[in-house]
Amino acid sequence: MPMINHPFVVSAQSLLDNIDNPQVVIIDCRFSLADSQLGKQQYQNSHISNAYYLDLNLDLSSSVTEHGGRHPLPNINELSQKLSAIGVYSQTSQSQATFVVAYDDSRFAFASRLWWLLRYLGHEKVAVLDGGFAGWLSSGYPVNNNIPERQNPSSTPNLNSSFIPKIQPQMMVDFTTVKTRKDLSGVTLVDSRERDRYLGIKEPIDKIAGHIPGAVNYPWQDVSDANGYLFSQDKQQQHWQKIKDSNEVLVYCGSGVTACVNILSLELAGISNTKLYAGSWSDWISY
Repeated sequence: MPMINHPFVVSAQSLLDNIDNPQVVIIDCRFSLADSQLGKQQYQNSHISNAYYLDLNLDLSSSVTEHGGRHPLPNINELSQKLSAIGVYSQTSQSQATFVVAYDDSRFAFASRLWWLLRYLGHEKVAVLDGGFAGWLSSGYPVNNNIPERQNPSSTPNLNSSFIPKIQPQMMVDFTTVKTRKDLSGVTLVDSRERDRYLGIKEPIDKIAGHIPGAVNYPWQDVSDANGYLFSQDKQQQHWQKIKDSNEVLVYCGSGVTACVNILSLELAGISNTKLYAGSWSDWISY
């Protein structure tokens, strides 16, 4: 199994070593696009010890409107309160920032959404669990169905026990920005969906098939193996070799979720000038 030495990726063994560390918060992000209740049910049945649950639809997205795609970014204040309630705190002069470990069972599809969101909110101390929940189970590490208590954020106004967002606007682009910048020299537009959807051969989710003109296709599942382990950093660099000299990389998928897996991969490859088109294809076709 590949082992990656990077601040944004933790191994099951490393997480086990810190399972009771009060400075570490574990978040279960399991979800199914086909059954929106499945992830929470799986969590309630069994999860990594001490893990909290955040739901893609209810916690990591906001309500769908005419524009913005199928999974618009969540309300920042609401998400910040939820993070505070589960013990994710920002760094202050008195205390260190909480280290967050996110996991799923879908090759980082949903864990990377939380990983990206936290960094978008200025919280860099976040990593995904290599191998996900299945890898944890296969290692024989502890699971249970105990639901850890959440705090009432309103009762903890202390800055030392709150999540204070510091939005990084440069990490995201919208429809207008993509439209005006995608064909500029030095800008690469990456479509993260599987090839048949990129080519418009099939479209199981959105009303219109195809891709944004000028986009190149890098399917998000190509950065990990079938068991949910990320390929080595050397392989990640090889994977992105053709676009490594881009001045700007705009990344999208169907709704701004799995594109975050590619952004994670790009970071592992040493390419940090990435921007998420949060609304993605489902937003693009709404215009």
